[in-house]
Amino acid sequence: MAKTTAHSRRAHPGPGATSEASATQRATEPESGAGQSKEPATGTRWLNEDELAAWWANSAIMISLPAALDARMQRETPLTFFEYMVLSVLSEQPERTLRMSDLAARTSASLSRLSHVVGRLEKRGLIGRARVPGAGRRTVATLTEAGYREVVAAAPGHVAAVREYLIDQLEPHELAALRRIGTAVSAAINRRRSDAEPDEAL
Repeated sequence: MAKTTAHSRRAHPGPGATSEASATQRATEPESGAGQSKEPATGTRWLNEDELAAWWANSAIMISLPAALDARMQRETPLTFFEYMVLSVLSEQPERTLRMSDLAARTSASLSRLSHVVGRLEKRGLIGRARVPGAGRRTVATLTEAGYREVVAAAPGHVAAVREYLIDQLEPHELAALRRIGTAVSAAINRRRSDAEPDEAL
């Protein structure tokens, strides 16, 4: 990652607020009684130094890790990383079947994105979809035998990549912390997503 210069920080502020930027803001604010009304504070909770460092480190993981896993998956299999995730989750379910809304939550995907990918996998004979009788618009996805064979063939390479890029880089206590962090962040995102998603009809 290129080192950010002081000039670029001023021109393109990130989630953190530098003391330099704060000083500039204070210097340009009109004083009370000067005949001008001061703009209301934005209430932005800028990140401190530790929070900003943690955010940038996590941003690097969010961008680079999925890309690395996807590139390796596509080199070794006919699947993308996300397609593998969908098939893998279904392979672990009773009767290899799951409601689309639950599958979206398990794969951290929107229903629209999941529907597009499942449709693609359905055309390849790896997944089947069906409406749930008596459940209105509810839809389930089922892993086919061909899909199961595909995920079984892809699993060893994927596990090796996960170990190489993530698991083997961390100590046991760091893995435990990573699990807690991932669970908390995913829960917050899924709460917001459930409020915004339309009724399931996929």
